[in-house]
Amino acid sequence: MALSELETMEKTDDLREFRVAFFAMSRLASFPWTMLEDNLQGNKSSELVSQLLKQTCLHPLCLKFPPSVRYRRLFLSEIIKRHEATTSDPLDELYDALAEVVGAAEAGECYKSYFLPSGDAVSLLENTALISQGTTGLVTWEAALYLAEWALDHQQLFTGRSVLELGSGVGLTGITICRSCSPRRFIFSDCHPAVLQKLRENVQLNGLSPRTCPAVAVEELDWTMVTDERLGEIRVDTIIATDVVYDPEITGSLVKLLSKILNHSSAEVRPEILICSAVRNPDTYSTFKQQLENAGISHRVMSGPVSAVFPYNRLASIELMKLCR
Repeated sequence: MALSELETMEKTDDLREFRVAFFAMSRLASFPWTMLEDNLQGNKSSELVSQLLKQTCLHPLCLKFPPSVRYRRLFLSEIIKRHEATTSDPLDELYDALAEVVGAAEAGECYKSYFLPSGDAVSLLENTALISQGTTGLVTWEAALYLAEWALDHQQLFTGRSVLELGSGVGLTGITICRSCSPRRFIFSDCHPAVLQKLRENVQLNGLSPRTCPAVAVEELDWTMVTDERLGEIRVDTIIATDVVYDPEITGSLVKLLSKILNHSSAEVRPEILICSAVRNPDTYSTFKQQLENAGISHRVMSGPVSAVFPYNRLASIELMKLCR
């Protein structure tokens, strides 16, 4: 392979990395800035910066589902700072893009988009604050991204199956499974009114409206109030949940719900249960495991690497467990 072809491939990979990080609103420090600086040093052309803009702020996806105003402003300011530190020619479209966001009003919501291996994007309306309206369910958390990657690596475990997601939040994991794994039926669920509203919006945003996809449903499910009759109606093959182990009282309700579900299932048709957690408080996580043991529910940690599809902190302590009785 000629050197110029290799350089072109590397540049394309770096631009793709910029695009993926930009739409997921990753930390600016995580971007491959060295590539940009190396290219601009001693190079009068600003072609790479122009290409970079087309992959981010000028990309059609940004026009439709833009990251927050503040994030775009910081991103463009960072590019301009590095661009002006070189002898490259000025680029009007760079300053035009900044001018569009400098005076724009901030909002409490923004879009984040996560690219699937197919090249399609899952776009989600999220809150800009990590905690809003008394809940943490209005943003995407790391465990949801991890389980979505795990599902992409194990699509056969969801294909043709009926799946219930507990505590769906804004919907990243479930939408990824629906878009990539062809489940027979998928039930998103949560109990917080604001989360349910955002969840319904995101499910529809990604072309999975229950009106157009009868196999998809978004339902309110309060773990403390669900009846035996309701559990009998749900009946699924697989149950998943992410980032639901953060409060001992909540985990207690979760364990009681899972115990009810397993008690209502025969040995032959018991659902697979997958719980994925970012272990932020080891004591709380240990308490959850003890609650499972007290309820007669055993667990097995699903170890092994997953394909890196989405950008997030891979140094975080994330554990995926499979439950059974």
